[in-house]
Amino acid sequence: MTGQYTSEVILSVESVYKSYGKRSVLENVNFSLHQGEVLVIVGQSGCGKSTLLRTLNGLEPIQSGDIRFHGESLVHSKVNWKKVHQKIGMVFQSYDLFPHLNVLQNMLLGPLQVQKRDRTEATRQARALLERIGLADRERAMPRQLSGGQKQRIAIIRSLCMNPEIMLFDEVTAALDPIMVSEVLDVIRELAHGGMTMIIVTHEMGFARAIADRVLFLDSGRVVETTPGAHFFTRPASMEAQAFLDKLLIRQQEVVPVI
Repeated sequence: MTGQYTSEVILSVESVYKSYGKRSVLENVNFSLHQGEVLVIVGQSGCGKSTLLRTLNGLEPIQSGDIRFHGESLVHSKVNWKKVHQKIGMVFQSYDLFPHLNVLQNMLLGPLQVQKRDRTEATRQARALLERIGLADRERAMPRQLSGGQKQRIAIIRSLCMNPEIMLFDEVTAALDPIMVSEVLDVIRELAHGGMTMIIVTHEMGFARAIADRVLFLDSGRVVETTPGAHFFTRPASMEAQAFLDKLLIRQQEVVPVI
């Protein structure tokens, strides 16, 4: 939990409804995100967490409602998503590194090709970020030469090279083994302490408890509660959230028999 966020709302979600055909996925979703805030979205698998995250970056259309970034709507046809994606970065479960480019080339692609920035300045930033995550010696490595944790850390700082205002993380540790998970979460934790505004979808409840300024709990596509991070895990406001946490506790207490 950072506690560093301000009163300035930079992203707001207003009565968002999303469906696939006749099946509703998100219903009347409302929340706001403040500058410097870490908002963690939790809920059972299939409740709409990843879909919600993707609507914020224009990767999924919505049927009704509004999404506003600095007060400007993102749901009309004239939105310049090329510019928006530079301000709202997103990291997925898969690393999505270009296999034919080395680490540094992957990181410079956006700044040079999309933002048309000076190569010397962009390279300096990329190398500083690599140093920050302890991978300065891997800038010439190809993706196939990296571990899963290294690839995901590179994917995160590649997005940071675009200087986004908001970072969205969609289950970025889901495909990693336990040892690699901690490597990636440490990077996100450092970003939080540095004041980066973030929305994080995760099943890592210990991490969520430690880092969340607020927790948004989704159940069947609806926001059941939005609670300060320190309170959600000890004093959930809804029966649905309590049942969710109880199930997690039961799973943690289950003992796998030795065969």
